[in-house]
Amino acid sequence: MELHQIETDLQQQDFQYRLKAIAALKDYPSEVAIPLLSQHTQDPEFLVRTFVARELGNHRTQESFAALLQIVKLDSTPNVRAEAANSISMFGKISASHLVQIFTTDDHWLVRRSIMTALMDLECHAELFEICMLALIGEDEPLREAAVNALGSLANSPQHTASLSKLLSFKDAESPRLRVQAAYALKHFDEPEAKAAMLQLRQDSDLRVVGAAMEDLLP
Repeated sequence: MELHQIETDLQQQDFQYRLKAIAALKDYPSEVAIPLLSQHTQDPEFLVRTFVARELGNHRTQESFAALLQIVKLDSTPNVRAEAANSISMFGKISASHLVQIFTTDDHWLVRRSIMTALMDLECHAELFEICMLALIGEDEPLREAAVNALGSLANSPQHTASLSKLLSFKDAESPRLRVQAAYALKHFDEPEAKAAMLQLRQDSDLRVVGAAMEDLLP
């Protein structure tokens, strides 16, 4: 799409035109795209703001990074903030401390799950362990389950011992769903106490837990 057409479509009342124009900016350099994208970080249509957040992640500049941080801080829609967090992670490991800060200040599950997944993908082990600990003291049960599962990914990291210690406490969790995730996570550890915990989980009173603990033994 020609630049003059993009600029025209960005002013259309029908947000579908604005969506297509923003998507078309992927073919333009940062010095052209970022100023136009930044004009729509407060667009009245949340889908447009979501597209803006996504496209800003394709431009690794200080301006786009700053714009994304503002979106995460100020936008009222969780989907938009989650997309902005994903885009921030596209800047690599330098984004990890910012993602942790966002996790501590934004309590919406979608934003937090996006950050947890991003830190796993980036292999930012210390930061991942930090947010898992924050999630585990919270009241969001699905997020707690995701945190227990995520601890399994730290088996070959400097957070190995601390992660195992935390996981072992969940073999006796009141919630069967937490025990299921503990079973999946503990499979990544070879210590005798991890193997003992797995034996216990294979004799759990809840069949879902037993199934998770036995899964790797099935042909």
